[in-house]
Amino acid sequence: MKTFERFHLQILRKRIEDEPKRFIQVIYGPRQVGKTTLVRQLLNQTELPWHYSSADGVAASDSVWISQQWEAARLICRRHEKNRAILVIDEVQKVENWSEQVKKEWDRDQASDIELYVILLGSSRLLLQQGLTESLSGRYESIFMGHWSYSEMKEAFGFSPEEFVWFGGYPGSADLIGDESRWKQYVRDSLIETTISKDILMMTRVDKPFLMKRLFELGCEYSGQILSYNKILGQLHDAGNTTTLSHYLHLLDTAGLLGGLNKFSPNIIRKRASSPKFQVYNTALISAQHPEPFEEVRNRPAEWGRWVESSVGAHLLNSGLNSGIDVMYWRHSNDEVDFVLQKGEQVIGIEVKSGRRKYSGGMQAFSDKFSPKKVLLIGDEGLPWQEFLELNPSELF
Repeated sequence: MKTFERFHLQILRKRIEDEPKRFIQVIYGPRQVGKTTLVRQLLNQTELPWHYSSADGVAASDSVWISQQWEAARLICRRHEKNRAILVIDEVQKVENWSEQVKKEWDRDQASDIELYVILLGSSRLLLQQGLTESLSGRYESIFMGHWSYSEMKEAFGFSPEEFVWFGGYPGSADLIGDESRWKQYVRDSLIETTISKDILMMTRVDKPFLMKRLFELGCEYSGQILSYNKILGQLHDAGNTTTLSHYLHLLDTAGLLGGLNKFSPNIIRKRASSPKFQVYNTALISAQHPEPFEEVRNRPAEWGRWVESSVGAHLLNSGLNSGIDVMYWRHSNDEVDFVLQKGEQVIGIEVKSGRRKYSGGMQAFSDKFSPKKVLLIGDEGLPWQEFLELNPSELF
């Protein structure tokens, strides 16, 4: 990976070096988005001594491993003239009861004069959030690192907008795009399969792993489309139930692979009971499973529009996790709005005119019914999608 500093490094450096009150810093996000690289950049730049360790190869039942790493960091800290040091634990969620162990060691440090700055990294958003809520309330700050945006891939690797739409925001695969078959194999084996097998199947009970994998494949195939759970079951030819599918989609969502957008409605119950709109977090997940190459798809406007719409959706979804924006869709009868953004009481409607379908007039019906803060057309006759991918969606509010 080329040397490139994401803005998250500025946040982390300020919290470690400039702010007097110490909190546990929790950095989480999908695999291969640069969490470990970010921390290594910090360690290379700081004057403080540090201890780094990863739980990737540690037995889940090893109840003393975290305490051992903490003691090693304490020894380093005591030898430093200012009694300060940094402890980094990577893939912390792989240790059973990790949050309780961290809480015990952290509380012990608070009673001493040791200034140990603790950074925890993890790729399982679900397991991390459970531990943070249950044990570490009031003791931590979190930094979510999502998939790389177009602006970041452009700055770090010189991606064009079209290359970003097809190859997505995985920095580790950027140097392979010149050999597309090799790139696809890398994404499938090192990113998709590893995430599903290590971050979901090994960490969470899944009774039907094949069903979940097929749900992921189907979700990528239909990214940007609305499907009822009953129709999904019919497509998968499985005797499962809608509750199981909803749970598996939630697991894929927390792993940063595939989301199911809810239908916008002022009624919370209707919102949660709606059919999901599939949305990948990274368009590389679609392209890597597609048999045809970039140039062939790029030259078919109707088909290419599917990737553009999914890229816009992925941009919104990743940005929303960092800025507190809820991303949904809206549909009533024949009227549909591609994306609805909500932050507090403010609502924004977004229509993507990608070339694969004509403008439906759904935005007018949505505006009449809900009086949104603003409506935005992306594509022909509106804001070019290339420019929208460089825009921070929070600036719309």
